[in-house]
Amino acid sequence: MSPALDERDRIRAAMDCILGGTPQNSNGALTIVALAQEAEVPRNALTQRHLDLKKEFYERVKERGSTPDVEIRLRAKIVQLKETIANKNKELDQLRTDVPGLVRVVNELSLENRHLRERLAELESNVHILPIQRQPRVR
Repeated sequence: MSPALDERDRIRAAMDCILGGTPQNSNGALTIVALAQEAEVPRNALTQRHLDLKKEFYERVKERGSTPDVEIRLRAKIVQLKETIANKNKELDQLRTDVPGLVRVVNELSLENRHLRERLAELESNVHILPIQRQPRVR
């Protein structure tokens, strides 16, 4: 499949959008993947066909020296999500630790309940069932 005629122009325009902090089709990260998404070209367009544009992009990123706000926000979100995952893993570990104890308590209570039911069945009941008395029919 041959590349589109305007592919190089779209890549250069995408560079300007990403480096200008106004991405339209990507997350704005300073990566080849984001650049390809922004230019709406396959990634291999930059890694195989237009190596000069790939090199130019990385040089412009290096010259710029600062990280764009989008990337800063994404990195902060990643940190937050990693903390959330760590907290959830800690909570899950605690629950896994608690389960055997809870199972043991349920078994003990079930055994105690069975013993109480057996004792209750052994006791002589002071409730007596009265015979059924038929009432005369009224006609």
